[in-house]
Amino acid sequence: MAILTIEELATQLQPNQAIAGLDLGTKTIGLSVSDLGRRFATPREVIRRVKFGVDAEALLSAGNKEKIAAFVIGLPVNMDGTEGPRCQATRAFVRNMEQKTPLPFIFWDERLSTVAAERVLIEMDVSRRKRAERIDSAAASFILQGALDRLASLARDGLSD
Repeated sequence: MAILTIEELATQLQPNQAIAGLDLGTKTIGLSVSDLGRRFATPREVIRRVKFGVDAEALLSAGNKEKIAAFVIGLPVNMDGTEGPRCQATRAFVRNMEQKTPLPFIFWDERLSTVAAERVLIEMDVSRRKRAERIDSAAASFILQGALDRLASLARDGLSD
């Protein structure tokens, strides 16, 4: 497994390969998956965190089922651009995943993704209880959609294969 930049990923992806977005929380992992054309991010069921081995197996199982080529994982950078304990935990999770999969991971600045996801769910008149169930996967969709938009921009600029 490798940790890539979005630009490096753009040169390695083949046509019709989906990628996944992840919002790593302390209790859940939000999951979102792109379509094969890599235009849209669609939320999937959250993965309830148990312990690393179980979490990794659930994530890789979902990735295998969806035929994922790479994971874009939200990096919870502080608003001032510094990295705190949550960034360290995210980086440690990815380092541990290196032993489990050859699939690449891409870190994506996730500042305000949860806020944006909650705002959309409120606009859709989703109840508070259902928002709590869906927020992590909705945040994963915002993370993934940002990466998909960047990949599309790179393709338009001729910087990908």
